[in-house]
Amino acid sequence: MAEQEEGFVVRDRRGGGGEAAAKTAGPSEAPTSVPPESDAAQQAPAFPVTFSSFVISLGSSSLMLMGETLDPQQQAIPVNLPQAKEIIDLLSVLEEKTKGNLTSEEQTVLRDMLYALRMKYVSLSSGK
Repeated sequence: MAEQEEGFVVRDRRGGGGEAAAKTAGPSEAPTSVPPESDAAQQAPAFPVTFSSFVISLGSSSLMLMGETLDPQQQAIPVNLPQAKEIIDLLSVLEEKTKGNLTSEEQTVLRDMLYALRMKYVSLSSGK
């Protein structure tokens, strides 16, 4: 007799039905699984995502692509100037498209990040 593989049960608890919804699900309505709340809490960002934190994240990525090591315990990634320039260009588009819609703090973060990234990029691409 051939062995059958055991499947797994996935339960969707987002609907608020909990166990009652899982018990009433028919054969075509296989329950789905959500990781336990403790797992979800561990994966959540330590701080709320804001426009400024998004700009800083993109800027940090660009800096790393230009050879900066932001964390001394992390291994440096190879320099990739074309990819770093793409991120700088993306931030430039954000600056243009959000003009007049940002708070003064967000505007300052974006402007300062772009300035620092552009200066670093010019310095590296000119060989200085």
